[in-house]
Amino acid sequence: MSKSWKMPLLFVVAAALAGCDENGEFLLGSAPSSEGGEEVITTETGAQVVERDVEAPEVFQAAETGLWDGRPSLGGVWVAHPDVTEPERVIIRNAANGNEVIGALFRRERENPGPRIQVSSDAAIELGMLAGQPAALEVIALRREQVEIAPAPVVADAAAEGLAPGEISSEPLDPIAAAAAAIDEAEAGTAATVASAAPAPAAAPAPAAAPAAAAAPASTSSLSEPFVQIGIFSVEANANNTAASLRTVGVVPTVVRQESRGKEFWRVIVGPATTSQERASILAKVKELGFTDAYYVAN
Repeated sequence: MSKSWKMPLLFVVAAALAGCDENGEFLLGSAPSSEGGEEVITTETGAQVVERDVEAPEVFQAAETGLWDGRPSLGGVWVAHPDVTEPERVIIRNAANGNEVIGALFRRERENPGPRIQVSSDAAIELGMLAGQPAALEVIALRREQVEIAPAPVVADAAAEGLAPGEISSEPLDPIAAAAAAIDEAEAGTAATVASAAPAPAAAPAPAAAPAAAAAPASTSSLSEPFVQIGIFSVEANANNTAASLRTVGVVPTVVRQESRGKEFWRVIVGPATTSQERASILAKVKELGFTDAYYVAN
């Protein structure tokens, strides 16, 4: 997974990735709930569903020691394990200090002495691991789950029926009280007419809308996985530095902000490709730049 750093571009990227910790360290406080990062989606039928991340240990789970060898690595937050068959998105936990981070899981390409879990430099920083010192890690695959939202119960609106809440039928007013009420109502109507004739005060300008978070580009491609994912980053500056380095060599990436289980992360993706040939060309090019763990994704 570590790179040879033969290209000047990769020297720049490695230095940027290794140096962003002091300026933009990702805070790993306690998550608000076990199932964070919920997103409400409206289906084609009009029903609303909540989409959220859930742990999928049946897909992959490992509780073993992991090791960062101390060298900087590309691709953001990832771990590698020899039992992996396909790349996965996972949650990685350090059992010693409770730190956890969302990242990618890859197959370990070669066997080395020591722990079977290989840890990237970005992942080691987020997990609080020291170079060359094994740590007890738990790695669990994540899957997106959709749960339909039950419609809210319909509550009768008393105001729409012309009744005050809790109002019941009352006895008729006596003639004197009815006359007094009619006079009061007429006077109130006159005051309302005078008030409506006065010019209305100018409405306060609406506050400016907050900028929307970056979203993945819309895809009209017929490919089931038209994007190439470069990496997952827990520090936005690292993702932006990686994207900037790719743009200097003609690759146009998108940095997508996402949230899962109460934690932010940023994905760097390229695409969508319209043909399998275009997609293969993108993957080959980014791997030549040192991002050997890039892979195809649906979005």
